[in-house]
Amino acid sequence: MFGIKPIYWVLIDSAVAFIYLFIISKILGKKQIAQLEFIDYTIGISLGSIAAEMAFSTDIPFYFFLIAMTVFFVLALFVAIIGRKCTFLKRWLKGKPATLIYEGKIDYKQLKKNNIDVNDLLSMLREKGYFDISDVAYAVFEPSGDLSVMPVGAQKPLVMEDLDGSKIKKAALTDVLIVDGAVSYSGLSEINKDTEWLFSRLKIKSKEDLDNIILAVYDDETDEFNVHYKNN
Repeated sequence: MFGIKPIYWVLIDSAVAFIYLFIISKILGKKQIAQLEFIDYTIGISLGSIAAEMAFSTDIPFYFFLIAMTVFFVLALFVAIIGRKCTFLKRWLKGKPATLIYEGKIDYKQLKKNNIDVNDLLSMLREKGYFDISDVAYAVFEPSGDLSVMPVGAQKPLVMEDLDGSKIKKAALTDVLIVDGAVSYSGLSEINKDTEWLFSRLKIKSKEDLDNIILAVYDDETDEFNVHYKNN
């Protein structure tokens, strides 16, 4: 043990760590937080942790930390270069986009593959401004963790319906009645219906039929269901 590190060495090591991190970040290039892929985020956290440890460590020479940071930097640069040169390795290292909603229907296999449940998907859609899943034609889960949404034709900005105020529907939340094979009793209570009505309308005759439904949404105005199945 070297004992307590003098304050001036803490200042010097902190400054060196900051400058070195600054140089690395300039070489690797800057991205917005939303654009960071998982491996970029992990490398950034690791470099920051090493730099912080370097500032206060008393028993490890400072250049050991610089070596460790250099290794992370070289590997990150290697991954970035390989990703630009080889599409296959880029997909393997950084992942690839996954289409969670295709032609208005949820792809259950893609949900499972990306460890996303229905409630997570609905939450991400609401963050994008889509409170009714029937307004969504396609939803792509990006490697960065962001969700890209393409609305159905009638919901695109400056639609023809906007020219005729009489055709504009009043904003209202749809009623979610089934989520991932489970009945939402609070949703049924909102529309004053029971499970017997629900099962009759959706032709649910067994537990297997219920389990096969990822999401069932009811529009009280049109008296129509928007149902998404695990096995279409």
